[in-house]
Amino acid sequence: MSEEPLSFGQRIRFGLETAAFFVIIGFYKLFGVETASTIGGWIGRTLIAPSGMSKLAYMNLRAAYPEKSLDELKHIVAGVWDNLGRVLAESAHLKAFSYVGDNPRLEAVGLENLHAAEASGKGMLMISGHFANWEIMPVAARGYGITGGMVTRPANNPYVSRWLDTQRSRYGIPEQIAKGAYGTRRIFTLLRKGQAVLMLVDQRTSEGVPAPFFGRDAMTTPAPASLAIKLGAVILPIANERLDGARFRMHVHPIIAPPNTGDPDRDVLELTAKINAWVEARVRERPEQWLWIHRRWSDKGSKLRKRAQALVGAGDEATSEGSSRT
Repeated sequence: MSEEPLSFGQRIRFGLETAAFFVIIGFYKLFGVETASTIGGWIGRTLIAPSGMSKLAYMNLRAAYPEKSLDELKHIVAGVWDNLGRVLAESAHLKAFSYVGDNPRLEAVGLENLHAAEASGKGMLMISGHFANWEIMPVAARGYGITGGMVTRPANNPYVSRWLDTQRSRYGIPEQIAKGAYGTRRIFTLLRKGQAVLMLVDQRTSEGVPAPFFGRDAMTTPAPASLAIKLGAVILPIANERLDGARFRMHVHPIIAPPNTGDPDRDVLELTAKINAWVEARVRERPEQWLWIHRRWSDKGSKLRKRAQALVGAGDEATSEGSSRT
């Protein structure tokens, strides 16, 4: 699959960004993972949290937690940037998380749910969100013998994106699956073979469906629900929690069972809503460890919001038509 050639201006801009990125990564490589994580956290909560870069986080948090005081929101925002600073620093040390079992930096609970999913003999959709350091979860999955592929969204900078894919393949799940027709075919192939597909499901997508999230409809990918219903794949939700410093606990939650209303389209919407409810519950447990700086909800009057309202309206009409036929 060929990529469009970069313009001269893009090559210059991406080149400068890449140079700055590798200076930062090189700096963090000078230290052990714990010290690097501590430095990254300090930079995030001390230098970035008080800046204008937190504007979107405050906007999202005010809507999600109208009952919280400004001081409580400031505490969450500081934690968000502390966590993100640590994530960047820890990206230089993924190897430190590549051993499972006796690795003091990783622990897992709920492994009986993983064993139940494996025992089903079906393909596994291992879903998660941007919790704590989300790059650690594929590393842990590999340590537990999970095979398959991981769905990724390429970084805007193609040079940085290639480096990230190389690190993920080296220490996490080797096969990286990009969006597109080929990626979709590959996901089908892996699931039909009974292997696993890892994906993050908590970001807005223009190709999504509206599903409740913190009391508001958010455009959400229907892919896990559609794949589970079409292929009979198992949806296994997994969350990552930062304990302290560069130590993590992976929570393997019970399988999310799909509904069976007799209407596949309705089943997809209901299952997508169940997935969003699971994500929301995890965010509420540790709000400071989620990506509040993402534009998860569409603004009023935006094309995505209008599309969501149209989809909901179409669904209501379909329901009413179905009722009138019975």
